[in-house]
Amino acid sequence: MIVCSCNCLTEAQIRESCARGEGAPRSTFEVYKCLGCSPKCGTCARTIRSIMDEVIGRDACGVCPVAAGSACGAANIADALNAAIEPLPAGTALVAAE
Repeated sequence: MIVCSCNCLTEAQIRESCARGEGAPRSTFEVYKCLGCSPKCGTCARTIRSIMDEVIGRDACGVCPVAAGSACGAANIADALNAAIEPLPAGTALVAAE
């Protein structure tokens, strides 16, 4: 199933990138980076986060050194940032900053 239409990312690709163990992405931005792209409209960010939570586990963090046996603070920060992302209106083009 295609999760990100802008980058043509599939659910299988996202699951595979999150299942790598050490070095696995810990935020939606890291998933894009891991798969060689960047977020465009942001509509898929919540779906990617849901897939990450299924694969990695919402509170299980054996990968992130920040966690050290507790709920991952870095993941909580990433969730807050992802919640703040508002999708651009349809037809809006992103322009690179100069």
